[in-house]
Amino acid sequence: MAEKKSPFFTYKGIPLVRKGNVIYFGNMYEEFVVMIEILGTEQRGGIDVANKVRLRKMATDIRIPPNEAIVKKAEKTSLYEALDMACAWLKV
Repeated sequence: MAEKKSPFFTYKGIPLVRKGNVIYFGNMYEEFVVMIEILGTEQRGGIDVANKVRLRKMATDIRIPPNEAIVKKAEKTSLYEALDMACAWLKV
């Protein structure tokens, strides 16, 4: 039997959606998602690689004002570190 494909890319089973330099990590039907913003990149082997990334854990409840929806913030020096932290935030 064929494996059912998710309509989104996933990392460790959690959906991620990218638009430009912003990645939303998590399920919008859950209580929280993490917004990952790529602030800077550098060339490595001819490929742009993120070297400055901002994370924001935010509530998905649209009744909460945007400035109150953000419950955690951090900055990392790679996308891998950011995704690793985002996984930890969403599992807690």
